[in-house]
This record gives sequence, structure tokens and C-alpha cells, in this order.
Amino acid sequence: MGLAPARADQAAHALLAPLGPPPGVPAAAWQRVAALVGGTRPADLLLHLPERFETRIAVARPEDAAPGARVRLRAVAETHRAARARSGRGYVEVRARAGGSPLLLRFMNGRLPWLLKLLPPGEERVLAGELRADAEGFQLINPEVAANEAELPLTEPVWPLSAGVTHRMLARAMRAALAALPDVPEWQDAPLLRREGWPGFAEALRALHAPAAPPGPAARKRLEYDELLAGQVAIALLRRRVRGEPGRSLAGDGSLRAAALAAFGKPLTPWQQAAIAEIDADLAAPRRMLRLLQGDVGAGKTLVALLAMLRAVEAGAQAAMMAPTELLARQHHRAIAPLAAAAGVEVALLTGSLSAAERRRGLRAIAEGSARIVIGTHALFQKGVAFRDLALAVVDEQHRFGVAERLALASKGAQPVDILAMTATPIPRTLLLTRWGEVSVTRLLGKPAGRQPITTGIVSQDRLPEVVDRLAAALSRGERAYWVVRAIQGGEHDDSVAACDRFAELSARFPGLVGLAHGDQDVSVREAALADFAAGRTRLLVATTVVEVGVDVPDATIMIIEQAERFGLSALHQLRGRVGRGAARSSCLLVHSPGLTESGKRRLLVLRDTEDGFEIAEQDLLLRGGGDALGARQSGRMGFRLADPEEDPAEFSRLVAVAHKDAEVLLDRDPALASPRGEAMRLCLALFGHDVSMAVLNAG
Repeated sequence: MGLAPARADQAAHALLAPLGPPPGVPAAAWQRVAALVGGTRPADLLLHLPERFETRIAVARPEDAAPGARVRLRAVAETHRAARARSGRGYVEVRARAGGSPLLLRFMNGRLPWLLKLLPPGEERVLAGELRADAEGFQLINPEVAANEAELPLTEPVWPLSAGVTHRMLARAMRAALAALPDVPEWQDAPLLRREGWPGFAEALRALHAPAAPPGPAARKRLEYDELLAGQVAIALLRRRVRGEPGRSLAGDGSLRAAALAAFGKPLTPWQQAAIAEIDADLAAPRRMLRLLQGDVGAGKTLVALLAMLRAVEAGAQAAMMAPTELLARQHHRAIAPLAAAAGVEVALLTGSLSAAERRRGLRAIAEGSARIVIGTHALFQKGVAFRDLALAVVDEQHRFGVAERLALASKGAQPVDILAMTATPIPRTLLLTRWGEVSVTRLLGKPAGRQPITTGIVSQDRLPEVVDRLAAALSRGERAYWVVRAIQGGEHDDSVAACDRFAELSARFPGLVGLAHGDQDVSVREAALADFAAGRTRLLVATTVVEVGVDVPDATIMIIEQAERFGLSALHQLRGRVGRGAARSSCLLVHSPGLTESGKRRLLVLRDTEDGFEIAEQDLLLRGGGDALGARQSGRMGFRLADPEEDPAEFSRLVAVAHKDAEVLLDRDPALASPRGEAMRLCLALFGHDVSMAVLNAG
């Protein structure tokens, strides 16, 4: 039997209503706590889990424990004395008695007036610390002091902290959150809980935040799985909404495609042909398409996307392509517009940097329908953009957009809009389930004919003069090279190489041959630098990761990436893919900082030893995480707050698969989440921040 829906509503109110500052935590400190844990709600605090546990033993006298033990005991202060060590550093010495035995307390950073208040002479207090023996007996250095045992438990969680937040402060906040923790209805499948040996949600939180003894792994594993299941249910809700909406059948005679392919002048690869066949089947079906086109660098995704858009145009409708940056949008426009023009199709560009007059002309062409294909950035789904008949939306580098942004673009159609998402980052199976579970997937595994293999080398920054000398020889032969760094400007507290500094140094060595491209430049300045490099007016381009995607210079044959160990593997693979695009052999040099760690070396060796983007993606997933499944964050632990794919990748993949299946079964039985378990699952979704999915559910 499940619990009544009212129980879920009551639990949601208790867990999601903001708390005021708890006793002993001033208002200013409370704001710092909120910044650390992500809010002032009990749920925000309770999902900030401990990173380890410390244990103590309770003793009546210091003699009852061995030196080095962590103890808790009651003591009465007798005398206080300010003293100074041989180094000149001041401290306070307090002589006390515990169970009748003498005990010396030393506070190395203490002040006498403060300690007289903390440990008033003649009054008993609870102390905790590491017991030490000396010639005079026993002592505690910088012990913790409390009025009662509740504030110094024998098993104490150690939570992650930040500047301005102390352990005692956070412990008081946690006690307030635990006091607000209600009897939470169960959203997990009962047989699963029994099979895994997991406690209930509230029981797991109490075991971690107020343990009577160090908890085993079951409590944390239960909460990690809650997060995985919430993500899978959220994705499944979106998938069912999209696939449940009627679509429109888009059919064409192939004439526009034929003209564009004739202008392209090269045959399609077998993988491109297979991808187009899958997309065509979706477009022709009377249901809405939601498909991910994923492929390695240089696999030919843009051409496939153009042919899909021309299919929509042949059917009398419009198509749009959204890119995450203006640089990439303009690159797509340059590549697509000539091929579309050969088919008599006008392509409009809509970005934030257009002049008012250019924007007005573009909006008019889009609204009237004379612009049959539109390429742009986030500007595509802003207010004021009206399509005459948008039928297909292509979202490039989809991992940089959240679900809400994709839905916003799709809402620009009068009828349901088919969606084709693209990514140049190959995606392993686990990440497909966690980020892309709502889509059908098409993979492009081959590369167009003529693409050359890339030789990848690894060298220390200590050998930079040698690298520059070899670069000089290559430039004298007329070759073109990228030099990529992470930062734009240097910082006082950051030793990252700055693009502006490296540009100045290389310009002095190669006057007139060096260009500069980074994200803080005006678009026109950056575009001019890229154009100069593409045309050969400059032969060395110093850049940040603005060249990671969307830059196509077939004559560039050298990629130098400085401080390569600080980039993600997928980013390095993308950057390497900027070369090897022409007929000449190409090379990529990974320059690492001195003192490279073993883990850093292993990461770079992965890139050196393979050009297989899918293998690289698997390694990157394990080493760095994969970003936020339903949002836009792309670093850290795959967007999860609790689950960690790096700790045990096999177990993580197993639980993702279990959660994926469990979510499907739950929604098959209860698509509206109206049953007692479904109502509890709504609470789970809210706890883990899946607001988009809740909105979809409520709208349905």
C-alpha cells in the first residue's frame, strides 16, 4: 500500500520551504551557509552530504584512553594563563580537571578574554580532541568546547566547507534541517530497496547527518540512486511529451538536395547516407521527430543537417539551425549558404551582433517565409522572432544548450516542430542514458574521403624554445598553425598562459605572421583574424577555445595546445580536429606544464594513442564527468550533486541502467504520476531540481 498523496504534499512543503537562521548561526553567516549548500531550504542542507566521518570515545578521565586517541570528556576549568612560545607566538593555557584528574588545555590561537567566557572557571564543559601525553600528564591542543554532548557526538560527520563557514556553524544548520525532516513517502520500488539493502530516504539522511556510528555505504548509495532515478524520470517525461505530440509528415521530391549535392561536388559517405535515411523516415512519419546526430570531428554532420533542412523546404516549410556561439553560427552560414543558393534557397543569419537594420530585414524575411533556412544563436527563440512555418529545428553542439532552450526554439512553429540535435562530441552509452535518454540516436562513425591521420605528440613546457624553432621551420615552408591556450589575460593568482601574452611573444618572433582570436574580442575583430588566417595572410593563429568548433581551415596542418593537461579530453580532441582537414599530413603537439602528474600523463596518453572519439569520450567521462543532463553545466561530476561516475564506473553504469528501466516501468504504469508512488516521485523530482520536467508533467 502506498501513502496518501497528501503525505507527499506535506513532505514537499516541509523540505522545500525556506528556513530562517537557526539558533547560534547569525544572519550573515546563514547567507554564507546558503551559498555553500545551494539555498536555505532543508532539502538544500540535507543533500549536502558529509565527505567523511570522525569518531571519538567517551571517557571520564584522560587516563582511561591511550595517547593519540580522539576523546570526548567533561572537564572543569580552574586557571587561565596567557603564554608565549619560544617562537614568540602567543597562546592561552588552561588548567582543568576531568574526572578528578589534571588536564592541560592549550589554545594556540586563543585570546584570554574569549577563553574566560568559553571556559568559565569552576563550570563544567564538554571537550573533544586528540589526547596527548607529556611530562606533566595529559593535554588537549585546541580542543572543541561545547555545553553538552549533543554538540560533540561520538561519530561526527565532516561536511565540505567554504570560506566563512565553520564546521560548528554547519552542524547547527544541519540539526535545524533534520528537525524539519518529515516522514517522507517512499518513491522507490520496494523490491529494489530490499534487494539492494537500502534504507528509506529520511532514514538515510539521518544516518549520514546524525550517525550513532559510522554508516556503511547503503545510506549514501540510496541517495545517489534517488538522484539517478529523478534524472531518468525527468528525461522520460520529456521524451513522452515530445513523442506523444502529433507531428507533420515532411516529404520532398529531392530536387533541392540534388542541386546542393552537385554544388558540394563530393559523394556522401555510407554513414551519411544511412543517417539521412533514418532522418528521412522520422520526417515522413506522422509523429514528432527528436533525434540526436552524433559523430566524431569531421564526420560530415553539417552536410547531413543541410540535407534534412532542404527536405523541410521541399515540403514547403522552413528550417532553422541554432548554434551556441556567433562564431559557429557564422561558420555554418558560410558553409551552408552557397550550397543552398545553388538550390535557389535563401539562408538568413540571425545573431545578437546584427545591426538594427540587418535584424529588421532578417526578421521580415523569416516572417514572410522568403528565408527558407535560418541560422542563428539564442537570438532565434527570442521574443519578436516569428517564423512563417517552422517545421524543423537543428540544434548544433546541443550539449551547450539546456532542454528549456531547445523547447523554446521548437515553440516557434505553429505546428509541432521536428528537432534534430547535433554534437561533435562522441557520447558513450552511460552518458546517452543520463543526458540523451529522450532522443533517438544516429551515429556517424566514418569520415569523408581525403581526411588525413593526425600525428599527436606530447612535450614538456620546458622544451618550448625547441617547439618554437620547429614551428619557425614549418612556417617558413608556408604551413599554417594554431597555438591554443586556456586564458585570455594573465591573472595574479592564476598561472595559466594568457593568449595576449603568447601573442605578443610570438609576434615578436614572427612579425606580421601572427593573428589573435579570443572570446572577449568584438565579433568583427575575431572574424577578421579568422579570415586572415584562412586566407593565409597570417600563418599562425594564437587562440583560446573559440576555435574548438566551427573553424574550418583545410590548409592548417599544425595544432599546438599549451598546458594541455588543463583541458578536458573531449576538448583536446575537438581542437585536434581543426587540423587534418586538407590533403597534407597534420600534427598536434600537446605541451604540458612541468611536473605533470601520473593521472595527467595518463589522460594525455589516451589522446596520443587514439583518434577514436568514442574511446576518448569514454575516458573523459570517467576522468572528468559529463556535465548537466538537463541544463547547461558541462564540467564536474556529470551534472550530479551526489552520484560520482569516477568512484566506481561499473557500479555507476549499472545503477544508471536500473534507473532507466525503473523510470520506464513507473511511467508505463502511471504516466501522470498520480498514484501514491507517483505523487512521491513528484517530490523526488522537486528535491533534485527537475523543474522543467515538473512543468511538463503539470502541463500534461
